[in-house]
Amino acid sequence: QAQVAESGGGLVQPGGSLRLSCTTSGFTLGRKGIGWFRQAPGKEREGVSCNTNDDGTTRYANSVQGRLTISRDNAKKTVYLQMVNLKPEDTAMYYCATCVIIADTLWFDAGSWGQGTQVTVSS
Repeated sequence: QAQVAESGGGLVQPGGSLRLSCTTSGFTLGRKGIGWFRQAPGKEREGVSCNTNDDGTTRYANSVQGRLTISRDNAKKTVYLQMVNLKPEDTAMYYCATCVIIADTLWFDAGSWGQGTQVTVSS
């Protein structure tokens, strides 16, 4: 069974940076799309990014494009989300999951969601 575990969240000031990590197991990461979505209390879930494979297509939500960057190390079975110039509206629980891109829309597999890691952007 595919499993993921997120880490790296924390409290950061606006304009700051943070790097999230997602360790994976139970599947060959290099043959799966992987990405991130987030959810804040009282708000809708929002797809952040999806990368189809190591040499594949990457898509970002308009709200994060240019500030958040997804990368992967298939040998380490780990996915990263480098976050720079963070804004208060980035505050949310961030989840890693396998994903696909259909018509430029990010779709996530609920069965691979981890526990999430909290990102709080506040002064």
